[in-house]
Amino acid sequence: MATVGYQHIICDPTKCIGCRLCEYVCSLTKTNAFDPAMSRIRVVRIEPITMTAIACRLCADAPCIFACPRDALTRSSKNGIILVDQDKCDGCGWCLEACDFGAIVMNPTTKRAEICNLCEEQEDGPQCVKYCPKEALSLSTPEVVGQQARREVVQRLFEELLAQKE
Repeated sequence: MATVGYQHIICDPTKCIGCRLCEYVCSLTKTNAFDPAMSRIRVVRIEPITMTAIACRLCADAPCIFACPRDALTRSSKNGIILVDQDKCDGCGWCLEACDFGAIVMNPTTKRAEICNLCEEQEDGPQCVKYCPKEALSLSTPEVVGQQARREVVQRLFEELLAQKE
């Protein structure tokens, strides 16, 4: 059975400067407060000088949904976002443990899980993408990301071959 790759937020670590503006914009949009602890996107250091932002990847077989013992997580049939039923969520954290990307956060105030919903309530989409000063964030699918990676590898191979002929 083929799986559908949903659009999700991706970060280009070659462009990300670690300013964390995405975290602040997210928290302002979702909670009306400039508090990165309330953000649904996280900036992380992956190497001494490399930063990247992580948000829900909308996994095809989302392990967070399967891990939830209270059936508080479901997938939207409209756009694939993972929905958290705040009435069912008891903050056990099993979904956090199940997420391979560390993209689920526990709201420090409500003690409930929160997941990026791509700012579906905003007409112009994810605010973190809109306001990223270096355009490091974008919406894409796993298929498009894979195609871009393959193109980059082929481009590098051609460049190496040309350099060898010179």
